[in-house]
Amino acid sequence: MPFVTPRRRSALLWGLVGAFSFLVAHGLYLLLGGTFLGVPPVTAVTLAVFAVAAASSGYLERRLGVAGRRPDADE
Repeated sequence: MPFVTPRRRSALLWGLVGAFSFLVAHGLYLLLGGTFLGVPPVTAVTLAVFAVAAASSGYLERRLGVAGRRPDADE
């Protein structure tokens, strides 16, 4: 059984999309005159956004299903 199934890979990629989206929004905030809080808080929030986006996309994909995709063998 492979560790990275297509469903898990999809969830991780959605987590990356969420994390990069947060970083783009943070960069826009800084361009509009916001204050920089430091690298550790931005990193912590980015990792939290990644985790929440990956977990929620994995949950929603299992809950709602995806048209045209067969279920994984381990389900």
